[in-house]
Amino acid sequence: MRTRLLGLALAALVLAGACTGAGPAVDTSHTLTVLAGSELKDLEPILPDIKKATGYQLSLKYTGSLDGAEAIVDGSDHSDMAWFSSGNYLTLLQGKSGKITAQQPIMLSPVVIGVKHSVAQSLGWSGSTKVTWADIANAAKAGQFHFAMTNPAASNSGFVALVGVASAFAGTGGVVDSSSIKVDRLKDFFSGQTLTAGSSGFLADTYVRRQDTIDGMINYESVLLSLNAGGKLHEPLDLIYPKDGIITANYPLMLLNASKRDAYDKVVSYLKSAEAQRRIMTQTGRRPSIPDVQPDSRFSTQLLVELPFPSNLDVIDNLILAYLDQIRPPAHTYFVLDISGSMDGDRLNAVKKTFDNLTGADQSITGRFARLRSREEITIIPFNGQVVDDRSFSINDVSASSPDLAAVRRYVDGLRANDSTAIYDALIRAYQDAAAAKAGEPDRFYSVVLMTDGENNSGNDANGFERFYNSQSTDVKAIPTFAIIFGEASPQELNDIASLTGGQTFDSRNVSLPSVFKVIRGYQ
Repeated sequence: MRTRLLGLALAALVLAGACTGAGPAVDTSHTLTVLAGSELKDLEPILPDIKKATGYQLSLKYTGSLDGAEAIVDGSDHSDMAWFSSGNYLTLLQGKSGKITAQQPIMLSPVVIGVKHSVAQSLGWSGSTKVTWADIANAAKAGQFHFAMTNPAASNSGFVALVGVASAFAGTGGVVDSSSIKVDRLKDFFSGQTLTAGSSGFLADTYVRRQDTIDGMINYESVLLSLNAGGKLHEPLDLIYPKDGIITANYPLMLLNASKRDAYDKVVSYLKSAEAQRRIMTQTGRRPSIPDVQPDSRFSTQLLVELPFPSNLDVIDNLILAYLDQIRPPAHTYFVLDISGSMDGDRLNAVKKTFDNLTGADQSITGRFARLRSREEITIIPFNGQVVDDRSFSINDVSASSPDLAAVRRYVDGLRANDSTAIYDALIRAYQDAAAAKAGEPDRFYSVVLMTDGENNSGNDANGFERFYNSQSTDVKAIPTFAIIFGEASPQELNDIASLTGGQTFDSRNVSLPSVFKVIRGYQ
């Protein structure tokens, strides 16, 4: 109701402006809103051509695939269309609700493995069409292959890869089900995962930053081709297409608003024209979805076996939860939390609400995937004018009555705000702690989350932190800081921290703090 009243009020203001000569009303009848995966940002140069050919402007709003699917089905998003790398999860999640009125695949990109050429040669994989998922798992278990992959609870490339590997290991010759998930074999495979991320683009960027310590990466074929052509790699990646099967992203454009059917048909018709398909292939490295346009010489001619996608949501949820709680290397997260005087009241309450959600209060689909995981270690470092405390928690029990999660909730609920803001002293403490922890348990995923609502006014400054950071070992400098812009925090200051450490900033000034923390969990 509040949203509808706000819309009416805005419409009234536009009309009033037109009547008083303040300017013409904006015509939005030829703008189509599209909820899209972040990997589609590379299509933005094509949007003006779509408008020129069809008369319709696509306005893309980016989100994660699972977040987007949930928002569409629960009715919190009202976009005209959706455009993700795959529509499989949304199709299952919608059930019989009919949220998707129509869908058409626009382009193709199999999820495959890019392996450094020297590593592929040493393993006998270079130029081979006989490599299997089992071969990769054996190399990972033997410590001969270390790779990067996105978090399947946050990004479709990791999600598709997990489904593909599980299907190949199931040995059923058909669709994987909960009883055929081979946890031990999947553990062998993912013992080689040394880098995670919440998006395919961030994964690729981080791989470039850390390429000397990682042997390869699971990602879209298009992303791997782009990396090879980008001039930033010390050695090229050999693309490996496991012979027992892969899953291909087909990027369906899905119609959600039935009243926009004519516009949708025009847009699809243009996107599937030979002209548009060639341009998409040339600019994005994705394969055409129509037989009239043949893939160019960049693409392998190896016959690809397409693995079936699960037809049951419970199977998918069980697989993702098994990956997070049992299969992948566990994480150690350092939450550096501002409790200076300006955080008193609603702001500190938002932090407490965040940790309520991370310890089980958020029962949405994405909330369940974002909660603290089994085997995870977390360290909470609250700070004001100095580091106030440094408290670590081991998460072993993730049930509703978990004493581990209850201990985290009690601790955060007891935080009180006062005094000034020593951002860099707290960050230094986090990296000191992480250095010691990583020396003892090097195989965990380590990351720092910094939440502050102000600028540094006590202790070390930015130069002091940079000197400290640059004095650390390569392993410690590989730990990213994910910084949250909140309240009056300096975006430049936080962007500099993220850039220095290989992390990323997240803006919570127009989004709730619990929502931002949930997104960050996809990067841990």
